[in-house]
This record gives sequence, C-alpha cells and structure tokens, in this order.
Amino acid sequence: MVAAFDYCPERPEHIDTILNGLDRYNPETTTTFQEYVTNQCESQTYDCFANLALLKLSAHSYQFNPHLTRDESITNILVKALTIFPSPDFALCLSLLPPYVLAQAKLSQQQNGNALPASSTGTLAEAVQHLSILHTQLNNAQYTAFWNTFESDDLYADLVAEVAGFEDSMRVRIAVVVSQCMQEVQRDVLESWLNVQGSKLDNFVKEVCGWKLEGEKVRIPLNQENEARGTVVKEDVKFEQFGRIVKRAYEQPA
Repeated sequence: MVAAFDYCPERPEHIDTILNGLDRYNPETTTTFQEYVTNQCESQTYDCFANLALLKLSAHSYQFNPHLTRDESITNILVKALTIFPSPDFALCLSLLPPYVLAQAKLSQQQNGNALPASSTGTLAEAVQHLSILHTQLNNAQYTAFWNTFESDDLYADLVAEVAGFEDSMRVRIAVVVSQCMQEVQRDVLESWLNVQGSKLDNFVKEVCGWKLEGEKVRIPLNQENEARGTVVKEDVKFEQFGRIVKRAYEQPA
C-alpha cells in the first residue's frame, strides 16, 4: 500500500498537531517549522507535507512578516527535496516560492544560459538557480554532469552544508534509479555516475546496494522494474461495433 502524501512516521506530535489544525496558517508557527527543517537536516529525515506548509507561510511572510523569514530554511527544504528525486517534490517547493524570487532566478538563468553566475552573492534567487540546474540534470539522468556541476562552484558546498549526508543520499538515489532500469552496468560508467572510485565503489556496490562485481561489470539483481516482460494487449471489440466500422467505410460522403 502506498503511504499517504501527508504521512511521515518521524514527524513529532506537536508538528502533527499544527498541521492538522488552524495553527498551520498562523505566521507565529513559522519558527517552529523552521526548527523542524533544521532537525530534518541533522537527522536525515524528510517531511514534505510540513516543508510545504512552511513554504506557504514564508510566501505570506515575505510580504507581511519579513522578520519571520529565513532564506536558509527555504534553501534547506529545496536541498532536501533534491535528495529524493525523481519525485516531484522539488517542483512543488519551487511553485510555492515568492514570484519575485522565481523571476530573478529565471532572469539570471536567461542571461547566463546554462552557465552559473560569475560571482556568488548568496541570495535566495541565486540558490534557486543553482539548485534548479542540479534538479534538471538529475531529471535528465545526467549524473556525471550533476557531480561536475556540484563540484564546480564553492557555493554548492555552502548550500548543502546543513544537510547531513547529502552526497551519500544522492548516490543512493542514483543507484535506486539505475536498479530500476538496468541489469548490468560498466564499472567505469557507474564510477562517474556515483562520483566514487576504487575500493569505495566496491564497498558501496556490495554493502549498500547488494549488487555483484564481475570484472569490469556490475550485475544488478532482477526486480519488478528492471526485468523485461512480454506484454499481451487484448482488445475487446463486439461484433456489432466491428460491423458499424465496416459499414461506414463503404458510405459515400455527403
């Protein structure tokens, strides 16, 4: 059974109470949600429903309660959303950001193309632009480019600094996607996709993934996603329907 969208087993009781009551719309709960985001970053847990609630409050606070906003909390939410790709959470989070932030990020990206800004100012719009590039590369399965981009700018290290285990989480998510569409992969290809080499790759493949190394190939066990299956398509067409189709084929146009 698929878990409900708003379900999170690690969610504290006081957060659950806020989310299920009118206080989720109270700006004064913003600080509580921000602290919860920090806790998620430290404990490597994830609560999308609570994070979206904070983004809604933050969008309102930017206009009416700017003293309650914290850009670093929003950045942390976006980074956490990246760690569970290919889910749509990152796009959902972006949709709740203030329009002017998205406009600034889009304008900067249009001016620079796919390149990053020459200088880092540390603004929320710049963080959104940087993280959106990573998100696009992940969605396009450009895993080598993802790691190259991540290591190309020191700002990325700052953006993910508060999210414990970010790089390991990304390797696990990439491995999950690979296991869903492949039965084997070349070792050097997997090294570039996971950005890990040598004995570290051996340990990751065997201990974390439970895969097998055979020379220069990595074997992935069969599962429901990567196993090729024949599909039989059966159409249920009644004789009366077939007869009408034949009749219309011989009808003269008016």
